[in-house]
Amino acid sequence: MSSRRKRAKKPPKKHVFKFVLVIILTVVIGFSGLSAFGIYAMVQSWLVDLPRIEDIALYSQEQKTRIYASDGKTVLAELYYRDRTPVTSDQISVNVFNAIVAIEDERFWQHDGVDYYGIARAAFYDLTTNNTQGASTITMQLVRQTIMQEEANEITLRRKIREAALAQQLEKMWSKEEILVTYLNAVNFGDGCWGIQAAAQHYYSKDASDLTIAEAALLCGIPQSPEYNNPVNYPDNALRRRNLVLERMYVNGYINEDEMNLAKAQELNLNTRKRTVDGIYLVPYATSYTRYELLNLLTTDQIFRGGLDVYTSINLQYMYWADEACRAQEAKISSQFEVSLTCVDPNTGFILAMRGGRDYYDDQFNTCWQMRRQAGSSFKCFGLVAAIERGYSPQTKVSTDSPLQLGDWTVRNYSGADMGEMTLAQATWYSSNTAYARVVRTIGPDAIVEVAHRMGITSHLNAYNSVVLGSGGVCTLEMASAFGTLAASGVHNKPTTIVRIVDRRTGETIYDHEPTGIQALTPQVAYAATSVLRGVVQYGTGTSAAIYGRDIAGKTGTANDWTDAWFVGYTPQLSTAVWVGNRSEPIFMNRNEGGVMCAPVWNQFMRNALADMPYRDFEWQSSPGYRAQGDFMTEQEREVIKKKTTDSDGDGFSDWDEEQAGTNPNDPNDYPGRADEIERLKNMDSDGDGWSDWDEMQFGTNPYDPNDYPGAPPKPPTTPPGTTPPPPPGGTP
Repeated sequence: MSSRRKRAKKPPKKHVFKFVLVIILTVVIGFSGLSAFGIYAMVQSWLVDLPRIEDIALYSQEQKTRIYASDGKTVLAELYYRDRTPVTSDQISVNVFNAIVAIEDERFWQHDGVDYYGIARAAFYDLTTNNTQGASTITMQLVRQTIMQEEANEITLRRKIREAALAQQLEKMWSKEEILVTYLNAVNFGDGCWGIQAAAQHYYSKDASDLTIAEAALLCGIPQSPEYNNPVNYPDNALRRRNLVLERMYVNGYINEDEMNLAKAQELNLNTRKRTVDGIYLVPYATSYTRYELLNLLTTDQIFRGGLDVYTSINLQYMYWADEACRAQEAKISSQFEVSLTCVDPNTGFILAMRGGRDYYDDQFNTCWQMRRQAGSSFKCFGLVAAIERGYSPQTKVSTDSPLQLGDWTVRNYSGADMGEMTLAQATWYSSNTAYARVVRTIGPDAIVEVAHRMGITSHLNAYNSVVLGSGGVCTLEMASAFGTLAASGVHNKPTTIVRIVDRRTGETIYDHEPTGIQALTPQVAYAATSVLRGVVQYGTGTSAAIYGRDIAGKTGTANDWTDAWFVGYTPQLSTAVWVGNRSEPIFMNRNEGGVMCAPVWNQFMRNALADMPYRDFEWQSSPGYRAQGDFMTEQEREVIKKKTTDSDGDGFSDWDEEQAGTNPNDPNDYPGRADEIERLKNMDSDGDGWSDWDEMQFGTNPYDPNDYPGAPPKPPTTPPGTTPPPPPGGTP
């Protein structure tokens, strides 16, 4: 091989070096290019499916729903996921703007959403110390705390890139002032406060527009750590953080040195406004029922984020009177027992008062609508209506004989009383159980259940015979509403507390309750039943409910063993139900009767509630047309009643009594107790003449005159024969 060829096969070393260098540079450049492309592609993949910038407003504008009393002014409750009251820039003190920028993002007014100098500073700080320093701008924080909430806890580069991209988008769409105000409305200020206005009202009981330098510095120091900078729980931490904010305000030229020192010297001076855990401020039993109604009417987001104004029928004066009357009765009884009261307007269905227990914050269970208890004889109202609807007149006769056996059911009157034959009206006044057992035997329990549901009872009722005596569980809300159907001439209005709902942000009325009553009974039937129930208050078991000059109807009720007592009464304007018992379980209480325990409470409350209302009578209606023949008795019961009201031999004992005693009802000399009386007389000698009183009575002599006895000589005449006795003093009779 020639030397030329050898030289061709072995190039000079410097050429090899250049070639290797080119290869290395090519690889490095290619790798860098590929890496850059890969990084670019990766970053682009991170920016897919970014949240919508427009949705930030949904978070910052989230508002509380307010519930108002019937006066339209008094706030009963504020419902919210977060305690937030959005404000505009002119409603925020300039001290707040200066403080938040100084401590959170001092170059806020210069950057485009990402502070590159801040990033470099934070990186240098992280590398040269054992601590970390954040570099998030206010714009980035706003993005993270609103539309990126689900990713907020990720400590990744991906999250930071996405956050920065959204921040820059936001800076192009909104002004700096809009971003800053939205941030101040959105962020967490600790102790359940979201937004600067909620924080100002909670910690200082003032508006955000009135915050001083020291107050603004304190509040703006909280968002960095809402838990540990909370001035209520950690005042020392909050004080140190406030002073740091003041220093940053001074360094950035927002305040001078004197202002800084003066503010630093101040105490925290908190004036914290008490907040309830559920947002309810007043009359919690009634207000919590409004909340329950809202949850059945709107979505939870509408209620807790929607900024609604809910106007209710809850009358604070009535609530005061209801609580006063209930507490007066509770003071007289064991602490085991309590009083529940519900008052409705029967002509609209609006609930005016609802007192559901002694202490809401001790037990939030509302006895007015969450509890179901036996209504006792107050449920006879529905048996009365059912009978009238089927053509039975209130003057129809019925036996009250006690006890009565209906299959396996033994029915007795109160104290076992047997009151004989009565009209259905009288049996209602005096609350005869056996009379109404005979009513249900005649018309059937299904009829009573159907009437009760039609009039407003919503609880499930078993169609047993005992339903007429209140064996089913009901509550005061149902009973006040159902009896109100009678007050409103047979029209049933569904009960509610909600009058109107307005969207506070737009002023639009989104719900307006229009009473749409259902004609549950004919006016004639309703008036006929009311006429009977008037007698309960006028003559019967409910006389302690009577108010002079007022047209009142109602019914008392007492459950078995004196565990639950009721009185449900109404006038043309109001219907009110009162219950007394133990909320946990039926417990015996001596003399826990509707007329004794509940009617006086009803009277005290209604006397106040009706004081300013005009006197009205129930609207008269003609008879519903009674067509039913006969009565509520069997042939055997009729025969018993006939014998009980007949004295064939005129000896003062009824034929029934004589039959029961085994004596002859047609013999005046044979009567109950006669044999015992004869034996007694045979053993007596009242005048001591040796003859028994019985013997003297048989001979027609005087058993009390010792000179008049069987066989005694005749007495001489008091005047000579043929003379006339002198006239009595005063002349001739």
